[in-house]
Amino acid sequence: MDLDLTDEQRAFAEAVADFCKRESGTRLRRDELTDGGRHAHHQGLYQKLADLGWLEVALGECMVDTCLFLEHTGYGMAPIGGFATSAIVAGAIQRFGSEMQRATVLRGITDGRTYSIAMSEPEAGSDVAALACRARPTTSGFVINGQKTWCSNAHFADAILLVARTGGGPGDHDGLTMLLVPADTPGLRISGIDTMGGREVNDLYFTDCAVPADAVVGTIGQGWRQLMAGLNLERLILAALMLGTARRAFDDALAYVRERRQFGRPVGSFQALRHRIADLATEIECCRLLVYRTAALVDRDPSRVLPRESSMVKLKTTEVAREVALAGMQMMGGYGYATEYDMERHVRAALVSTVYGGTSEIQRDIIGKTFGL
Repeated sequence: MDLDLTDEQRAFAEAVADFCKRESGTRLRRDELTDGGRHAHHQGLYQKLADLGWLEVALGECMVDTCLFLEHTGYGMAPIGGFATSAIVAGAIQRFGSEMQRATVLRGITDGRTYSIAMSEPEAGSDVAALACRARPTTSGFVINGQKTWCSNAHFADAILLVARTGGGPGDHDGLTMLLVPADTPGLRISGIDTMGGREVNDLYFTDCAVPADAVVGTIGQGWRQLMAGLNLERLILAALMLGTARRAFDDALAYVRERRQFGRPVGSFQALRHRIADLATEIECCRLLVYRTAALVDRDPSRVLPRESSMVKLKTTEVAREVALAGMQMMGGYGYATEYDMERHVRAALVSTVYGGTSEIQRDIIGKTFGL
């Protein structure tokens, strides 16, 4: 890569790529690890990464390193879906967690444990101020009642970073609080949601779910501000992962159009497909530069929130990943639609990436506001 990487970073990227090729490099092996694509996370494979010490990049001490890991595991289709949400939780705990929370959660992540975050509700997605799930203060802590939905990886997480209302009412940004809730806490029921991507997301039902006072992450009532402080990390994580997916979908499509012959020659030699390949390659290169430039800006000043850059990188990379995957399916014809090939998995992964972590429409709105509009 023609990026400003150190020799150590280049070696790390190569090692991650080699690991993925060795451990999940064939369709047969990936099917074994994911039960035919039904599950996005394999704990045994994840534990191998922990044993190598590589999950430390989830702590975000160097965002370029984190992005390299995400890009190459995304490209290698490694079933480690729990990493992204764990890294997002790690960021919140590092910035706002107590000494005990940092010791428990951050060490847990590097040891191979996974974490999830619960924010969306049936009536509150993009409109975070509308959150209604309530954590009522008691003499010993909080009692939580309400529902969360679209909670990624909660079904195998050790604990869930919950954003709940401790004050005010729906429509108020103030009054939201982060709480760390162990997944086995009585009163919490986790129910899977069937999706085209398999078992990834869940409904969470809280019924008189009691947590102690030390479950609070940061300051009571400041959950909104704490969420905003983590935007750089969350959006970069999603962008870097989709950069890997886009690259993989492109390479799979390229290999196909080089080999597939019609009318006596490879279909990639026809101008229509050759130009499409050229356009997609250019778009991916733009995404790669945007991802690592934004990561470098974060590393330069981790305390600085970058609303424009982080929204741009999430918007551009997820939209391009979707474009590449859909174009790959089109170029492969019926084979791109068949489950025998990986392209249909790329499509499923890319389509939802423009929705989670803030939709493309929300990202465009944020970018527009940074220009005073």
